[in-house]
Amino acid sequence: MKKVDRSKLSDRVHTELSSLLISGQLSPGDMFSLRGLADTLGTSAMPVREAVGRLVAERALEILPNRAIRVPLMTVSRFLELRTIRIELEGLATARAAVNRSPKQLNRMQDIQMQFEVARKSGEPNGKAAVRLNKNLHFCVYGAAGMPILFDMIEVLWLQIGPVLNYDLAVNSERWINRQAHIHHKNMVEGIKMKQPEPARAALVADLMSASELIIQKNVLSPG
Repeated sequence: MKKVDRSKLSDRVHTELSSLLISGQLSPGDMFSLRGLADTLGTSAMPVREAVGRLVAERALEILPNRAIRVPLMTVSRFLELRTIRIELEGLATARAAVNRSPKQLNRMQDIQMQFEVARKSGEPNGKAAVRLNKNLHFCVYGAAGMPILFDMIEVLWLQIGPVLNYDLAVNSERWINRQAHIHHKNMVEGIKMKQPEPARAALVADLMSASELIIQKNVLSPG
């Protein structure tokens, strides 16, 4: 029998856990065990341990003294530091996307933006749909920058910030209902369409700022 490549299993587990974190399906403070994760993912403990170790190094997970695995609590100071870094890196990616995007990539952005608008007008806000579409649009934009190293850096940031997006769009629908996210997304895509880097970047920054201000106002972060 052919041996199972454990590194591939570890990569798969890392990808699945990363997707949950980035899409906001896990929240700060969520805890689980190594065995529980292995059972859920249908694999042995070793590849899960390796994947968790990578995510701990990326500051997306932490291991507590009792060996429980936890999504780190998001403190105010950490949140603000991440926001500052995101503005610089994601702003750069958005500006470069306005210059480098292909027609196919632009069409994809416009399609996601339209889905966001349709979902918003559905009469009953769907938080899960909002989180998914928000993530898909942002990463479509960052991919269009044509800078794979920058894309990977942004992805690591989203591993850390993703869980609080669960509150921003999925739990609290204020930005969703009041159209703030929709307006910023529309302006960002329009700037990219017109190949105008600075307006596109400004819309991205406005999106990040409005989201972060709401999260801070609602006191969902830990002190610090």
